[in-house]
Amino acid sequence: MARTYHIYVVELSRKVFSESTKFRHANPQYNGVLECLYVGMTSRTPKQRFEQHKTGFRNKRGHKLSSNIVQKYGLYLRPSLYQDLKSTNRIEALQMEEQLALELRRKRYAVWFN
Repeated sequence: MARTYHIYVVELSRKVFSESTKFRHANPQYNGVLECLYVGMTSRTPKQRFEQHKTGFRNKRGHKLSSNIVQKYGLYLRPSLYQDLKSTNRIEALQMEEQLALELRRKRYAVWFN
């Protein structure tokens, strides 16, 4: 049976913009008015995935499966920005993740995605 994937959005502390050079360079359009966000996809629930990020989750082999940006700067999930997106297969979810991230950047949010 194929896994289904969900898109999720995490609000980040604004400190990420001043403290992370890579985040700042990825968001030259950011004007400081709207929030800083992380867009991701998961086969778990968004809540479970957020908890994995915050705890620095590692798999059985010891590989870190959490984003440093979310672990350090993640505040909470923003369901209003993703609740209308349907669960889907991995390939479509990858495309949806990028599309949502770029759409939010066009709206002047500062966004990080993989």
